[in-house]
Amino acid sequence: MTNSRISKARWTVAVAGLALAGVVGATVPAAAAAPPAVTAVAAQHGHVDPVALRAALAGLPDDYVRGAMIRVTGREGRWTGTAGEWTRPAEAPFAIGSITKLFTSTVALQLVGEGRLALDDTVQELLPGLLPASYEPITVGQLLSHTSGLQKPECVRPGTPVEVVTSAVSCGTPTAPGKTVQYNGINYFIAGLVVEKVTGRSYAEEVHDRVLRPLGLRHTSLPADDWAWAEGGMVSTAPELTRFMNALMRGRLLRPAEQKLLFTTPSVPDASFSYGGLTRTRLPNNGPLVWGKTGTNRGYTSGVFATPDLRRVLVYSMLPTGKNGDEEFKRIMRMAQAAFKG
Repeated sequence: MTNSRISKARWTVAVAGLALAGVVGATVPAAAAAPPAVTAVAAQHGHVDPVALRAALAGLPDDYVRGAMIRVTGREGRWTGTAGEWTRPAEAPFAIGSITKLFTSTVALQLVGEGRLALDDTVQELLPGLLPASYEPITVGQLLSHTSGLQKPECVRPGTPVEVVTSAVSCGTPTAPGKTVQYNGINYFIAGLVVEKVTGRSYAEEVHDRVLRPLGLRHTSLPADDWAWAEGGMVSTAPELTRFMNALMRGRLLRPAEQKLLFTTPSVPDASFSYGGLTRTRLPNNGPLVWGKTGTNRGYTSGVFATPDLRRVLVYSMLPTGKNGDEEFKRIMRMAQAAFKG
């Protein structure tokens, strides 16, 4: 796989993650009259390039993306802008999709740090009967890093988390755990169930008490009506995702040993996800190394990425039309390269 194809895979793999065989009902935000040009909501330029950021949003709406929002922060400056049919405030809540997985992995690693869970614990030990008896043991670490070998969820149906997992493994055949990377949202449904089994409390309670409340994330939540749950059901805002990413990467949420796991990928070919659920990618044209996560749900395609030193943090969200995934990816890369330019 070429470098460009690797970058594309790593930035877009989570976009398809929530689809889970196409059964998630996306509630597309209502169209609105598009503003005539890119709107810079807030700016403090520093080393951030406002010209490049405006250019990355220019031309919206088009056939592939109706509108978008970018928020760039960090010690090198900040810039926030919107374009096209993104007519809501830049700080308004939106469905973050698979970015939810970072909240799930954070709670799981906290439990590891407390000695209540280990990456080598198996699903079969923790949740007996959830997976077919013929399956090889799958570890918590393999769930978090997408190396479980679980088959693509072509038969998945909405329901309770247990029903989702059961339906997902009702057809197809898994591969050997720990051998390859295969992005699969079912891994994080199971991780959420592990959190509940270990703590004896609901996943939503654990995320709230361990992450949302300590960080003051008052506009980040897990809606009760979104069955994507620990895999992709949360709602947040650009400022709060920025705050979460800063806290996560600075070690405010994890103990030192687990903080190291946040940036550790398993020893498998083309490993792209860490034990903390972060994906690592090098931007094209000698761009910087960044860590983060993408997600899609309810008509939004979003991402949060940062340089390891938090020199720059990017949160973006856009309203794709669904007509052409390659064109959506090109727009995402334009936004990412503009955000991390310089």
